[in-house]
Amino acid sequence: MTASAKPAAAQPVPALPADLNALDEKVWAQGVARGADGVVTVQDLAVTRLAEEFGTPAYILDEADFRARCRAWKDAFGPGADVYYAGKAFLSRAVVRWLAEEGLHLDVCSAGELATALGAGMPAERIGYHGNNKTPAEIERAVAAGVGRVVVDSFQEIARVAHTARALGVRQKVQIRVTVGVEAHTHEFIATAHEDQKFGLALAGGQAEEAARRILGHDSLELTGVHSHIGSQIFDMAGFEVSARRVVELLGRIRDEHGVELPEIDLGGGLGIAYTPADDPREPQEVAKRLAEIVGHECDAAGLRTPRISVEPGRAIAGPTAFTLYEVGTVKPLEGLRTYVSVDGGMSDNIRTALYDAEYSVALVSRASDAEPMLVRVVGKHCESGDILVRDAYLPADLAPGDLVAVPATGAYCRALASNYNHALRPPVVAVRDGAARVIVRRETEEDLLRLDVG
Repeated sequence: MTASAKPAAAQPVPALPADLNALDEKVWAQGVARGADGVVTVQDLAVTRLAEEFGTPAYILDEADFRARCRAWKDAFGPGADVYYAGKAFLSRAVVRWLAEEGLHLDVCSAGELATALGAGMPAERIGYHGNNKTPAEIERAVAAGVGRVVVDSFQEIARVAHTARALGVRQKVQIRVTVGVEAHTHEFIATAHEDQKFGLALAGGQAEEAARRILGHDSLELTGVHSHIGSQIFDMAGFEVSARRVVELLGRIRDEHGVELPEIDLGGGLGIAYTPADDPREPQEVAKRLAEIVGHECDAAGLRTPRISVEPGRAIAGPTAFTLYEVGTVKPLEGLRTYVSVDGGMSDNIRTALYDAEYSVALVSRASDAEPMLVRVVGKHCESGDILVRDAYLPADLAPGDLVAVPATGAYCRALASNYNHALRPPVVAVRDGAARVIVRRETEEDLLRLDVG
């Protein structure tokens, strides 16, 4: 077995829940409930039936919840703004169709995400292309497809996009990704607006202003606005307010130097969701109201017309809509410490706990239980001591092999970051709607795994 690269950060033991059978509505998808027989259902389908039909582990996604969250974000910002779903959270052809039908835009950051978006019918003009190191081939593909905007991330990329657009005979709309120097209250690896990191062109030192000069000097580029993203899993709106203020100040300096008022401002995404009952996420209406207020106030102060706002929720839409369903394999009590519960998945289907020290909830879902609570650590079957799914939680003391447990709020980044570590087969994504379930991303097979092994 392989030891972890570093010891896990110490985290407080969660509070003992009043009822182990209760399902906190902040954490679970809207269509999830515990039936009269104790079995958890999603859109009235029992998880026991889903396990029998689709196997475990499996990501179970509430399609109605996903669509409702799309509508909530779109309605909150209204017709004067654009909501770009951040495809990196979770993307499939079915998801692209849902987004298109619900009127959202889509943010992609790779050739594969772009191919998925276009292949599933998302209009190219509703696609934004991100990334800190877009290759010439990726840029050509995006510009040729007619994407609505390219978010440029470096001086070299400005030249590449300009050259490609000129060669294709088009004028490409671009935004400048600006690093605003705001330290988001989040994990170091997912905080993206301080200067010492790979993303964007910094306000400090005048990089962002120089980027505007260079873009405005190219006839093949149309500078439509600036973009800022300060991090991920953020609950405090203060960082967004500071970011918006600094971005509007940049718009004012561009206006003063070039006589151009840019029509758009993108404030990114990163709003947190509830992984545990202790989390307190912001609602879309609150986010929209506060961002509109601060942008409007700052634009008034600078004598600028208020630009069109866009935002990029990914986790906030996809995250709460799915849970991962597992079967318990072993239950191993460690006297005086905790009980280790091993399931049939692990870090290959959810790397976030190992990568970010992420916290999750867990519940026994195949039955109800009146047993006393026991402190558990839910772990996977991989050859890593850091293969932890839920670091500390409570489950009933009568938990046994063969029981089904579920980890909620796994709709974002879990399937997207899934791997074949230990040659594990990545789980399916099963969408449930109107009492019916269907596979939208099928389970990998050994044939899939071996097909790429040409040796």
